[in-house]
Parts: sequence; structure tokens; C-alpha cells
Amino acid sequence: MKAVKIAYKPVGMVLGAVSGLIAGAVFKQTWKVVEGDDDAPDATDEDRSWRQILLAAAIQGAIYAVVKAAVDRSGAVATRRLTGTWPG
Repeated sequence: MKAVKIAYKPVGMVLGAVSGLIAGAVFKQTWKVVEGDDDAPDATDEDRSWRQILLAAAIQGAIYAVVKAAVDRSGAVATRRLTGTWPG
């Protein structure tokens, strides 16, 4: 059981990077729908309102959390199917 946890570490790291890429792409498309703008604001964008900054941060955080949870859970389920042991 301990070997599966150790072996899963690099897989988890790769899945984390993949989930970040997926979440970034989903956020970009979502922001286009929400604000009709291709460029999401950064916290230091002087020309953006507080509303835009905080809305973008909230949407981005929610999307990242959901995508990361879905990818992590999928990886754990796949690991159990392959090894018969839950990696967590």
C-alpha cells in the first residue's frame, strides 16, 4: 500500500499541472462569456474596477478548485482500478 502512495506522487504532480492547464483554458472561455473580453484582469490592472478584479478572482478560483478536484479524483480512481489500492 505504501508503494502505491510513493509511486502515485509523480503522477499526482503531472495531474496537478494538467489540471492547471485545463482550468486556465476553461477560465479564459468563461471570462469571455461573463465580460465579453478576451483578457481577464490582474489585481494590479489600474484600468479595471474592483468588481471586475474580484469577480475574475472568484470565478478563476472556483473553476480551478472544481477542475483540480475532478482531475485528482479521476487519477485516484484510475490508480485503484490499475492497482487495487487507493493512493490517498
